[in-house]
Amino acid sequence: MIYIKTPEEIELTRKACDLCSRTLGEVARWVAPGVTTRRLDTIAREFILDNGGKPACLGYHGFPGTLCIEVNETVVHGFPSGYTLKEGDIVGTDCVVELNGFHGDSCYTFAVGEIDPKTERLLDITFESLYVGIEMAVAGNRVGDISNAVQRFCESNGYSVVREMCGHGIGRSMHEDPEVPNYGRRGTGPVLHDGMLICIEPMINLGSKNIVIESNGWECRTRDRKPSAHYEHTILINGDEPEILTTFDYIEAALEQKA
Repeated sequence: MIYIKTPEEIELTRKACDLCSRTLGEVARWVAPGVTTRRLDTIAREFILDNGGKPACLGYHGFPGTLCIEVNETVVHGFPSGYTLKEGDIVGTDCVVELNGFHGDSCYTFAVGEIDPKTERLLDITFESLYVGIEMAVAGNRVGDISNAVQRFCESNGYSVVREMCGHGIGRSMHEDPEVPNYGRRGTGPVLHDGMLICIEPMINLGSKNIVIESNGWECRTRDRKPSAHYEHTILINGDEPEILTTFDYIEAALEQKA
C-alpha cells in the first residue's frame, strides 16, 4: 500500500533526511587511503546518535552496520569490516537515519584518492542518472517513467543497470511501496501523487548487469567483479517540481575542504 504523507509527516521526514545528509558529510571527511570501512561505519553511527537519531540499518533483519558499505564490485548491502581503503578504490556509503519515527535515506559513492578514468566516468554517469530520474518524479507521471529515464540514460552511455535491486517508498518505515526500479517502460507502474515520498537510487555497473549474492545472504556484488556505482536521494512528489529532501551539499563541502 502506498501512503500519502501529511504536511506534518513530510516535515518530520525532511528533518530525518537532513541528519542523514549531514552524516554522510561527516563520513566524507574521513574517506581516504588507509581508513577501514569499519571506521567509516563507527563515525556514522556516533554522529547519528550524538544528534538524536537512530541508525536504521543497524540490526535491521540482523544487518551488522550503520552503513551499507560498497567497495568496488560490491553493488549494495556490503558489511563494514577491517578492509582498509586503498588508492584507486571506490566506496559507496548507503545510510538510513530514523529521527522522530521517520526515515531519511541517501547514498554516495566516493573515489578514494585518484581512480582510473573508466571508473571515474562510471561514477559521473551514475551520478547524473540520479538527476535524470528525479526529473521524471512529478505528479501524474508513473514509476516506470523514472525507471525508463535512468535505464535509457545509462545504457546509452554503455553501462548496465542492476535488475534485482531497486528504490522504494519511505516514511515511517525504511522500505515502503512503491518499488522504484532503475529499468522499465514508460507509462507503467503506480501513478505518482503529491505527498508521496520515494527513494531513487541508480545502481549501475561498468560491466555486466548480472550480480551474485554472497553466502552471508546480504552482500551483493557484480558477477564479473567489475566496479559498480550507487547514488541515492529521498524525493518528495510535489506537483511538477520534485523536491529533493536529502542533499549532497555537506559531502561536497567536506570534499572541497580536503582538496
